[in-house]
Amino acid sequence: MTAAKTPVKTARKNPVATPAKAAAKRAAPIRPRATPVKKPSASSAVPKSTTAAGRAEKPRVKLVRDSFTMPHQDFDLIPALKKRALAFQRPAKKSELLRAGLQVLAALDDAHLKVALDALVAIKAGRPKKVR
Repeated sequence: MTAAKTPVKTARKNPVATPAKAAAKRAAPIRPRATPVKKPSASSAVPKSTTAAGRAEKPRVKLVRDSFTMPHQDFDLIPALKKRALAFQRPAKKSELLRAGLQVLAALDDAHLKVALDALVAIKAGRPKKVR
C-alpha cells in the first residue's frame, strides 16, 4: 500500500493594486472608534495627593540652565566659600552658593545694592575671544 501524498500549497501572489483602487482606499472616510467606558477602580478612590509612603508630593520646581562669565578673582571665591561651609559641616555646591548670594542681594535695600554693584570690576558682556 502506498501512502497518499498531500498536495503542496503554493504561495499566492498578491494582486497588483490599480491606481484607482489605491486612491479609493486612501479617500475612504475614517470612522471614529467607540471608546470604552472606564469604570472607577478602587485605586482611584485614594486621593492623589498622598503617596504610598503617606506623604504629600511636592510640586516640581522648574529649573533654568544658564552660563555666564566672571573674573578669576570672583571665581576663586567659590572654593573658599565651599571650604568655609565645610568648616561648620554644611557641604555646599557652587549653585547653592550662587543662589544664597542672590537671596542676600535680593534682601538688600536699593542703596546697599548699588554699593555692592559699584564695588564689582566691570567686564565686557559676552563670551571671551578664543586665544589661538
